[in-house]
Amino acid sequence: MLNIPSFSPFRILLAILIAVGMTSGSNAFADEAANHHPKSNHGGDEREGAQDAIHVMWLNHYALLPGDDSVQVTYNSTSSGVGGGLSALVVHSTTLGDWGNSGGIKVVEMAVQVPPRHDIVGVRVCYELTSANSFISQIRLAQVQNPPAFAYVLLDDGTDLVAVGPACIDSQATMIDPEAGPVLLDLRVNFGSVSDRIAIRGVGLRLKPKD
Repeated sequence: MLNIPSFSPFRILLAILIAVGMTSGSNAFADEAANHHPKSNHGGDEREGAQDAIHVMWLNHYALLPGDDSVQVTYNSTSSGVGGGLSALVVHSTTLGDWGNSGGIKVVEMAVQVPPRHDIVGVRVCYELTSANSFISQIRLAQVQNPPAFAYVLLDDGTDLVAVGPACIDSQATMIDPEAGPVLLDLRVNFGSVSDRIAIRGVGLRLKPKD
């Protein structure tokens, strides 16, 4: 066995090399640990971003009801009779214009359900027309108050959807807390001919998670 004096230059050099190697290894380990930071923090950033995300929740558009007897809805799973024939809730009218026989606006209407801890920030409508002369003329959301004697209109988008389509569009933005009361969705329709048809192929709520 090689006998090296305790204070020989070789032993001192050996000690220095060992110390440098341990320090480098420690720094390398620290860098590796930093690069593999626990995913919980990164996941927290993703969850924070998700709180700001807007999601679409599709409703049962076949549940839309006629506002009065001047409006009719039909359904045929084989062919809607509009465009390529894909099934849809098909809206008809026995009168012209956008005012019904009851004296109110001509609509199809439904109540909407929203998952807990979400606000409504808009509506998405997918549709197709047989003619640009008959179209959806208004998307409206109203919230029933307590006591339930009236409803405040909180979204009133009067954009005429005259593109024959098929098309999906988003309404103007709103902010509705569904926990404050029931929410009603109205699609106002305007008919230039009683032979025209409006095919509603999807209706969704644009939702934002509460903070």
